[in-house]
Amino acid sequence: MGTAASPRCFVLAGPSGVGKGTVIARLCQELPGVFDFSVSHTTRAPRPGECDGREYHFVTTEQFQKDRVAGRFLETATVHGQWYGTSWEAIERVRRRGRICILDIDVQGVRSVRAVGLPALVVFLMPPSLTELERRLRGRGTEDEARIQCRLKTAAQEVSVARGEPTLFDAIIENHCLEETCLRIRTLLDTDIAKFGN
Repeated sequence: MGTAASPRCFVLAGPSGVGKGTVIARLCQELPGVFDFSVSHTTRAPRPGECDGREYHFVTTEQFQKDRVAGRFLETATVHGQWYGTSWEAIERVRRRGRICILDIDVQGVRSVRAVGLPALVVFLMPPSLTELERRLRGRGTEDEARIQCRLKTAAQEVSVARGEPTLFDAIIENHCLEETCLRIRTLLDTDIAKFGN
C-alpha cells in the first residue's frame, strides 16, 4: 500500500466530543498541504452543516454492507447503532498524493489498524474529565438526552481501554488546550512532517 516514501498515517482516536474534529482542522490549517483527511463512510444521518463527501460519505445500510462484504474497508464498527468504516480507497487516495492520511476512528478501529499492520502513529485523545466531556457534548446541541447518555457510557469504556491497554496507542494526550495538543502531535509526527519541508 502506498510507496516506500509515503508518510505513515496519523490515527486519532477518542470519545465523541473530545475534540478530534477540532484538532484535525487545526493541524490542517497550521500545515496546509501536509495532511489530508480520510473521509469515512457512515450510515448515520448528516448533522446540520455536514456535507456528503466532506465530513463523511453518507450511505445506506444496504450499500455499506455490500462494501463491507466486498472487503472495501480497512475497519468497520457500529457506534450508537450506526455503521462507520474507513475504506482502503480513501487511505490510498491520500497516500498517492504523498500526504499524511488522518484517520478519525474509534478504539475498535484502532484494533483493526494494528491487526493489519498499517504504518501509523496512533494517538488517543483523552478528555480532561468525563464531566468536561459531558459539557462539550451538551454544548453541541445536536443530540437528545438518551443519545448523550449513550455517548458518555461509550466514552467511559474507551477511556478505560486507553488506561488499561496503553500499548494499543503510541501516545495518549489529554485535550485540555488545543494549541498544546496540536504541538504534541506535531512533535510526534516530526519526522513525517519534515518530508514536506515544514
